[in-house]
Amino acid sequence: MPEATEKSLGELIDLQIESSGPMSIANYMGLCLTHPAKGYYRKADPLGAGGDFVTAPEISQMFGELIGFFFVNLWQQMDEPKAFTLLELGPGRGTLMADMLRVACRATGFRDALDLRLFETNPELIAQQNARLEAYDPKWIDSFEKVGDGPLLVVANEFFDALPIRQFVRGKDGWHERMVGLREGKRAFGLSPTPIPASAMPEAVQSAGEGEVLEVGIAGGEVMNRLSTQVARLGGAILAIDYGYGRTQTGETLQAVRRHKYADPLEAPGEADISAHVDFEALATVARRAGLAVQPLANQGAFLKSLGIGERAKMLSAANPGSARDIAAAQERLTGGDAMGELFKVLCAASPGLQPQGFAP
Repeated sequence: MPEATEKSLGELIDLQIESSGPMSIANYMGLCLTHPAKGYYRKADPLGAGGDFVTAPEISQMFGELIGFFFVNLWQQMDEPKAFTLLELGPGRGTLMADMLRVACRATGFRDALDLRLFETNPELIAQQNARLEAYDPKWIDSFEKVGDGPLLVVANEFFDALPIRQFVRGKDGWHERMVGLREGKRAFGLSPTPIPASAMPEAVQSAGEGEVLEVGIAGGEVMNRLSTQVARLGGAILAIDYGYGRTQTGETLQAVRRHKYADPLEAPGEADISAHVDFEALATVARRAGLAVQPLANQGAFLKSLGIGERAKMLSAANPGSARDIAAAQERLTGGDAMGELFKVLCAASPGLQPQGFAP
């Protein structure tokens, strides 16, 4: 019989289901994305045209530059502390942070005060991050508590959407958790037979009809709570950018993407990116409970326009007239209503008294 290490992740998951019964979607996502040896984010670089998806920092340098200005402004509002931590969650290739720091470090004193921390698990991406950010002496962490004693500034671009979710389906007798099991030897979705009373669910979905789906980002809430607790203690802010919705609601958004095309989430565990839309209302509630002030949720398009992406695009086009069409296309992709501009949302939770730029008053 082959050793367990020779089996595919799908085979390992099937064995676990056979021995322990159906697993929650959260457990399934966790295995698919972060299995120590075979998880999606533990293997090759998933980004770019040759990978499975493209993120905003890979579309244009303007995205990172504007966020760099955003954090410089916060640092200045905090009276330019002589030591602070800048933490990025899921830094990808390091492109966002490199663009941020290229402009942020022009502010006198910012570079000297900077303690750069990166939360990443993919060895190949860590190597690329180091190549791009080595000049800033980055440190990789595996716990949100491993930060310095100064203020904490956090950026998370397309991070929360990849955290495991649980799904619940409204039935006649209450809600039932959706599980991953085996049907005729193949992975399939099913429902737990144990009902959960409607009263145990969020008030926003109390009137949900039979068959409606509620997604709960318990892992995202835990991450936000730990970060918010740190920021409340140390001072600072959290900036989260992702696709999602502003109010808790029903609707199924679980999806898998492989080579820039949608795929069956159950088909090839560990070979596709699996994600779900972010419930920003739930994250904001957690941050407020920790004592942070939360800005009104903004669409990515409005946020970037408020920070000056139009003016930055004009400057880049003037300096690179041969690339003017590409710059305009990138601006539209980042801000357009039919592209990322409205689908992606921007959440900022900060120490009371700070006034983050880019948000409606």
